[in-house]
Amino acid sequence: RVGVSANAAYRHFADRDALLGEVVSRAQARAADVISAAMDAVPAGLEQGPRARARFRAVGVGYLRFAMDEPGLFRTAFAVPVDLSRAASADAAGAGGLTPFQLLSTALDAMVEAGVMSGEQRPGAELLAWSAVHGMAMLALEGPLRDLPPEAVDELAPRLVRMVDLGLGLSDGGGEPVDGGA
Repeated sequence: RVGVSANAAYRHFADRDALLGEVVSRAQARAADVISAAMDAVPAGLEQGPRARARFRAVGVGYLRFAMDEPGLFRTAFAVPVDLSRAASADAAGAGGLTPFQLLSTALDAMVEAGVMSGEQRPGAELLAWSAVHGMAMLALEGPLRDLPPEAVDELAPRLVRMVDLGLGLSDGGGEPVDGGA
């Protein structure tokens, strides 16, 4: 109990949709903070190509970590049907000023700049990567994988994002497709 009437929140928001939009934005901002922390954990001393790939993978692993550690917030982040305009909304940005979707986009752009992903493969790549990690998160939270122990999901996360980057046709920076882990 918080000691206020059920309608007290509407003194601060125009309507139910505005209230829900704010809650969703806050949940997405928290996801962005977790993803940013995962990206920041990538060693700065790596060469440009391996660092770009590692930061891309960190986006997916961070996304899955947020889903497993904060399932209520994760579900809330996607509770209200919205279009992709919210994906870049400043209201949903984390402390670093970017939303989860923007963090993914910048990681993909960095891979193009590093030469580990071709510019031709770049358009729409964030939709493919996001779909894969979000699908894994939902299967682990609400689907047939929900009985897996958290450690099993932690072990699957890097494998999933490796499959995603291989599926995107990433290279080692010299134009050769990657065939090993990073």
